[in-house]
Amino acid sequence: MDDPFDSSVNLEETHLKEGYDEGHRDGLIAGKEEGKQVGLKVGFEVGEELGFYSGCIRIWTSAVQIDPSCFSSRAKIAIIQMQDLIHKYPLMDPEDLQVQEIMDSLRLKFKILCSSLHVKLHYNGYPLEANDTQF
Repeated sequence: MDDPFDSSVNLEETHLKEGYDEGHRDGLIAGKEEGKQVGLKVGFEVGEELGFYSGCIRIWTSAVQIDPSCFSSRAKIAIIQMQDLIHKYPLMDPEDLQVQEIMDSLRLKFKILCSSLHVKLHYNGYPLEANDTQF
């Protein structure tokens, strides 16, 4: 004969397992949605930054076409290098290991180029460094 207390002893274990399974299922759904939102946000930010750099390059390239002597040869080379980095950026493969390396190179080239052109431009999408604070 079955012990009438078996079901009450296993009741806690049964509810614990059901609660875990339900929480796991709900967590998967919420995690996928949160991941999608984070991915969209990060993707938009990357696209915005690349678009900013691309726009600057187009303006500088147009200036060179109008007046080839307006920039030094070093600045012209840096413009071409930035353009190459943008074309090299793997837009369709965000898991590519070079993504961060290319973006870091673009940021550095941009700062160097702005410095050599004596312009104060900065992309507003990432925070200013402590020594860049303006009042």
